[in-house]
Amino acid sequence: MTKIRKRQIITLIFLIIITPIGFMTKFYSGPAHQWVSDSFGGLLYEIFWCLVFFFIFPKAKPLKIAIWVFSITCTLEFLQLWHPPFLEFIRGNFIGRTILGNSFNWKDFPYYFVGSLTGYLILAAITRLNPK
Repeated sequence: MTKIRKRQIITLIFLIIITPIGFMTKFYSGPAHQWVSDSFGGLLYEIFWCLVFFFIFPKAKPLKIAIWVFSITCTLEFLQLWHPPFLEFIRGNFIGRTILGNSFNWKDFPYYFVGSLTGYLILAAITRLNPK
């Protein structure tokens, strides 16, 4: 088995673990449910996308992936200020709302940063376990 293939398998295991946890934050109704759903969910969202891109591009540098994910999700956050019909149509279902969001909040940016940083650290650890 190649080192790249091993990276992808480890990344897939992380994705299998984090994906249901991320979705569960959207349905959690216990203490601090608003924070769990919005802020903690945003942090996990960043980690998820870092893992997805690393799975697709296992030779990419972890820092580059984390910066791209952070940049794209910040752009998506600003996109929440725009409500044309085609975006409202996409936001009209759970997956569309989960990916694009529906309300802008400045407080999301620190969580995006921490999530991207955590994603970077996970990718860097996977890379160190299986160097090229």
